[in-house]
Amino acid sequence: MLRNVLIVDDDREMLLDLREGLSQRDASLTVLMAGNGVEALEFLRSHDVSLVVTDLKMPLMDGLGLLSAIMQTYADIPVIVMSGFGTPEKERQLRQGGAAEFITKPFSVDTLARQMGMLLNQQSEGGTLHQVSTAMFLQMIEMEQKTCTVRLEQRPSGRRGILFFVQGELFDARVGDAFGLSAALQILAWEPVSLTVQNSCRIRENRIRKNLCPLILEAARRRDEKNPLEAIEHSPRGWALDAASCAESLAHIRTRIEEELGAGGGVEDVFEDPSWSERLKRISRHGEHLNLGRLTLAWLNRGESCDYLVRPCEPPVVVALNPKCPREKLIQLLGG
Repeated sequence: MLRNVLIVDDDREMLLDLREGLSQRDASLTVLMAGNGVEALEFLRSHDVSLVVTDLKMPLMDGLGLLSAIMQTYADIPVIVMSGFGTPEKERQLRQGGAAEFITKPFSVDTLARQMGMLLNQQSEGGTLHQVSTAMFLQMIEMEQKTCTVRLEQRPSGRRGILFFVQGELFDARVGDAFGLSAALQILAWEPVSLTVQNSCRIRENRIRKNLCPLILEAARRRDEKNPLEAIEHSPRGWALDAASCAESLAHIRTRIEEELGAGGGVEDVFEDPSWSERLKRISRHGEHLNLGRLTLAWLNRGESCDYLVRPCEPPVVVALNPKCPREKLIQLLGG
């Protein structure tokens, strides 16, 4: 993934020199520049920033104010503090305030590049994956009760977001200037994605307080409502609405059931019901997002005298059956 590094200093000439030197050493870096803490916070609200390097003495908002603001809102972003008056006591105070590293002016670009590289590498210490299923991977994190920070990039739009997990529970999310639940629902709707995992999480406040599975389903529903044709036609395994998936006519299905179960096999009726189409499509897509596969047969118990088996073709075929029906045999017959 390309990474944005924000350098904050009121010395414009120094900013330009650092940008040129760092860009020459690492082509994957995009170096952003701000002249004070106020400008820096504007960049953080509008850009996905991987690392901040800031001076201490600046107008409007100094480095200490910026560090405090980052720790409150962007705690996952490491900060390197630059200062021309470095002392062990000052370095200790800055690290207690949240600074990841401290560097004393004057310094070489190589020295700063080494510190930056060490911190940036920590952001992908758990590995990088491309073109993965968001739902499947995040449910693995939940099952393994991992504490980690997951950075995601949507393909092909290039949008980036971050999810924060503590012991397998989704605590927070960030995309652009959105945080918490609204950000999580945006990110969970992305497919496909590339992602990197950092095996730590500095977020401690749970801003979401909802289970992951319902959030994944809600995100999928919102995406499908926004792009209904794309959700149906371009799903990896897809909702099969073509003639091949519905080759058996209603009469053929009735004949097969009678041949296998006999006239008194417990089947009350076999009929088509188009009203089930949209509902079954939605169930099938949710199953795919949860990596459960495409829906092939649905069993319904409505508390009536009959239960129902629904075969998701177009239009859906419904089999009404009474308690005498050998259900396992019928499921095998219709679902095969």
